[in-house]
Amino acid sequence: MPRKAATKTKRRSASKAKRATKKSTKRSRSRTVKPKKKKAKKAKRVSKIAKGRLAKAQVFKGRKAKTVGGLKKSDITRNKHGRYVSKKRSRTGKKNAWMAAVKKARSALKVKGFCAVGGKSKAGKALLAKARAFYKK
Repeated sequence: MPRKAATKTKRRSASKAKRATKKSTKRSRSRTVKPKKKKAKKAKRVSKIAKGRLAKAQVFKGRKAKTVGGLKKSDITRNKHGRYVSKKRSRTGKKNAWMAAVKKARSALKVKGFCAVGGKSKAGKALLAKARAFYKK
């Protein structure tokens, strides 16, 4: 066996011995330390506040207590498209004077179906004029 190879094996065996002594000292140290008591985990508390896109729907169906904005089930209703909306905002939207005027004008002119108010057609222009007259009253 060449001389260099013999020295390498000696070095390896020496380093292995050092590692083994280090491990044994670590083990002995860890055994002397008293083990810490683990804290009991608390049960996860599920939020009563609904968040996100379907928040109002969850409150309305009774799965959650209120929305982030503070709306309760008594404050929510469904609109004609089936969306869950605030009762208060829905009421204020229905009080729009212009929409009431257009509704009156449509019934006065007996317009059925779609008709653009102030559109290019004669019916649209007549509807706009009538709606403006009702709106000013």
